[in-house]
Amino acid sequence: MTSYTWPVSDTAPAVVVDGLVMRYGDKVAVDELSLTVGRGSITAVLGPNGAGKTTTLETCEGYRRPQRGTVQVLGLDPVKDRRDLLPRIGVMLQGGGAWSGVRAMEMLRHVAKLHAHPLDVEMLSDRLGLADCGRTPYRRLSGGQQQRVGLAMALVGRPEVVFVDEPTAGMDPQLRRTTWELLEELRGDGVSVVLTTHYMDEAERLADHIHIIDRGRLIASGSPLELTRGGSTATIRLVVTRPFPPGSPESLRAALGEAIVVTQLDDVSLLVTGPADASTLAKVSRWCDENQVLPESLTLGVRNLEDVFLQLTGRELAT
Repeated sequence: MTSYTWPVSDTAPAVVVDGLVMRYGDKVAVDELSLTVGRGSITAVLGPNGAGKTTTLETCEGYRRPQRGTVQVLGLDPVKDRRDLLPRIGVMLQGGGAWSGVRAMEMLRHVAKLHAHPLDVEMLSDRLGLADCGRTPYRRLSGGQQQRVGLAMALVGRPEVVFVDEPTAGMDPQLRRTTWELLEELRGDGVSVVLTTHYMDEAERLADHIHIIDRGRLIASGSPLELTRGGSTATIRLVVTRPFPPGSPESLRAALGEAIVVTQLDDVSLLVTGPADASTLAKVSRWCDENQVLPESLTLGVRNLEDVFLQLTGRELAT
């Protein structure tokens, strides 16, 4: 997108979270969480609602003080070193961040003036399609337009690390793709991007590394390829017309053999993972017939990130 002036040769991680614990009363929101974000990379942090993502990122951004463990961003403590860190990071909140009555471009120009070497506001506006809403008060913008303004505000100060929360929520397909390209250009310029998203295809397309967290704990990490590959591993998704009888996952697993993993996703769908092929499909069909289960759909395919997520958490990444 543009040339950045800071040195990007430092190989130390951009973000280090080590043994982070955060509680709200008796509820443990983040439980001994440790993860890193590499320099000049796009890292996705995924998890179901209530998994601890927001609390973790707010701690990295300096809005919360760790109750136990440590957090470093660019080698600095986000709370103790906040004055030194703030000019070097950008934060895009999922909602808010701008005054209710301010016009979109007025807000962006104001934020630009707070930085020593801001990006060109008009260029950023053109890239994110803000010309059609630049004179509209923020409160009257659509959700997708507010997201674009929030992303522009996070980027205008030339951050070394940018935290983006649901960057394409509410955007049409064309602007969504433009945003993807913009984030990829930032990575190419040496910026470290920390991304949260409910869109699995977005994480799979953009992320160099993915951390999946659930109930405050890290349950899987790796590149999209590392998380989804499995040699001959494939998946069969079985959706039925009415809820499965009790004990169905165990019964189907017994019918298919030890090499197969059966995960119940909800009352009417099962995910079969393993060396699945046409013969496995036939066995699943036979099991349905023997157990008086009527399939609505039975599909065979390679495992994708959504399959991995559902298998690990047992929950959909609900919006």
